[in-house]
Amino acid sequence: MKPQRMRITHELVSAYNMLDKMHVLRAKRASAETMSRFHTDEYVHFLSKVTYETWEELTYHGSRFLVGDDNPAFEGIFEFCSISAGGSLAAAQRLASGATDIAINWAGGLHHAKKREASGFCYINDIVLAILELLRSVPRVLYIDIDCHHGDGVEEAFYTTDRVMTCSFHKFGEYFPGTGTLEDRGRSRGRGYAVNVPLKDGITDESFKSVFEPIIGKIIEVFRPSAIVHQCGADSLAGDRLGCFNLTMQGHANCVQYVRSFNIPLILLGGGGYTVKNVARAWAYETACALGIEGEIDPNLPWNEYFEWFGPRYRLEVVPNNMDDVNVKEGSLDKVRETVLKNLSELPPAPSVGLQEVPKESVGKHLGLTHDDDEEQMDELDERLAQHTRFVYGLQNKRSELAELASDHSDDDQDFQSDESSSSWRHRGSRVSRSNPRNGRKRMSVVTNQYFDVPRINGDDHTHDHHKRHAGPTPKRRFFHSAARWDSQLERVLVEYDNTAMPRLSVGDVMTMGRRDPDTIEEDEMDVDEEGEEEE
Repeated sequence: MKPQRMRITHELVSAYNMLDKMHVLRAKRASAETMSRFHTDEYVHFLSKVTYETWEELTYHGSRFLVGDDNPAFEGIFEFCSISAGGSLAAAQRLASGATDIAINWAGGLHHAKKREASGFCYINDIVLAILELLRSVPRVLYIDIDCHHGDGVEEAFYTTDRVMTCSFHKFGEYFPGTGTLEDRGRSRGRGYAVNVPLKDGITDESFKSVFEPIIGKIIEVFRPSAIVHQCGADSLAGDRLGCFNLTMQGHANCVQYVRSFNIPLILLGGGGYTVKNVARAWAYETACALGIEGEIDPNLPWNEYFEWFGPRYRLEVVPNNMDDVNVKEGSLDKVRETVLKNLSELPPAPSVGLQEVPKESVGKHLGLTHDDDEEQMDELDERLAQHTRFVYGLQNKRSELAELASDHSDDDQDFQSDESSSSWRHRGSRVSRSNPRNGRKRMSVVTNQYFDVPRINGDDHTHDHHKRHAGPTPKRRFFHSAARWDSQLERVLVEYDNTAMPRLSVGDVMTMGRRDPDTIEEDEMDVDEEGEEEE
C-alpha cells in the first residue's frame, strides 16, 4: 500500500504517452473540516496528531481509532490521507461541474475506513467523501467494487439510503473483513440498495464476466444512476500476495470497459493490490481503457524509470495461474447470479430526489470565520514532500550503484521484504488472537484473516482507568482552524479579520451581522432583540 504503487503507475502511463491525452489535475488536499463530512471530529483530530511514538497512548492501548496491526501509525499519515481524499474529492467536483466525463484517482479507493476507525490499511474513506460530494449535485450514485475484499466501509455508510446503491464483488468465507453475504441488502429506505456478490477462490475471467455484466446491466436498468464510482482494487488479479482470485489484466479491465460503455459520468479509483508490478500494469491499462485507446497499446513495455521491476517478461500483461475455479466446481456462481438478479427485479423504479442549489462555500467561510490561505500552505507542503522524496530516491539509487544489483534483484528484494513483513504480522496477529475474550469485541486482520479481541472502553475497563490515572486532565481541543476564539474571562467570542480585532461579540451577534462591518451596525440592533428584551 505504499505510495510508490501510484508513482510506478504514473511512470508507466507517462511512458505510454497517455498524459497528453488527458488533463492532469493537481488536486487540493482535503482539509480536516472536509474529512469530517463523514468521519468524526475526534478521529480526524487523532490522525492529525498521532505519531509512531504516541499511538499507543492516543489509541487507549490499541482499543480505539487504530485497532490491531493492520493500521500502524506512520510518519506523514495525515498528509497521505489528505492527498488521497483530496484527489477523490477533486474528481467528484470535476464530474459534478460537467468539466469531465471520466476522472481517475489511483491513490484513492480506500474502502474499509469507518466513521471513527481505520480498517484494512485504510485510514480515511475517500470514496464516501467523493460520493457525498456528488450527491450535492446528482440524485443517485452507483458504487461498484471489484476489490478482492468486501467494500464494507462504503456499504456501511450508505446502508440506509436509496440514493446510493453499493455493489461489491468479493471473496467471502474466512476472509477479511468477514462481511458481504447475499442477505446483506440494506435497511430501512436502503433495503435492496446494497448488493453483495460473494465469490470463492480461483474465479477466472470468463466466470467473473458471466456474473459481473448481467448484474451491473440490471442495476443500471433499475437504478438509473446519474454517476458511477468504480473502485478498481487490483488484489483480485492473479498472483496477488493477499488475493485469491485468478483474473488476468484483461479480465480485470473488462469491468472498466463494460461500465464505460454506458456513457455515464464515471470516477475510477484504486484500492488494494499487493504485487506492485501487476498493480501498475493493470491501472495503466485501465487508464488506456478510460481513454478508449486500449487497442493501440503496445504489449511490450516502453522504457521507464522502473523498467527493471517488470522482468523477466517486460510485457503489459498479468497472466493467470493454475488455480482451480471453485465457483464453477461447486456450482455456486449460478446460484449467486440468480439470487442477485431476482432481488434486483423486485426493486421499485428508481427513486426520485428533489434537488436544490447547494452553496459552494461553508457557513464558516461565508461568515469569514475561516482563513483562505490554504493554497500557500499546500505549496510549502508540496515542496517539503518533494524534497524528502528526492532524498529517499537518491539514497536508493546510491545504494543500488554501490551494491551493483542485477536488473531483477529489485523484485526479489521486494518479495523478501514483503514476506518478512507478512511473517511478522502473522506472528503478531496470532498473538493478539489469543488475548482474553472477556471484553467481547472482535476484529479481523486483513493479513492473516484471523479474528482478534479488542478491549472495550467503558467505566469499568482497566485499560481506560489506567490511562485516565496517568494521562492527567484532557486538554481542550480545537479541531478546525478558525478566526474566532473564545475568551473564557470575558465569556465572549473574539473574531479577527485581517489581523484586526473586532469588538467582542457573542455567537448570536456574529450570526446576525454576517460579514458586515460591526461599526455599521446600530447599537439597538446588537443589544436588543425584536421583543425589546436584552440578549443573554
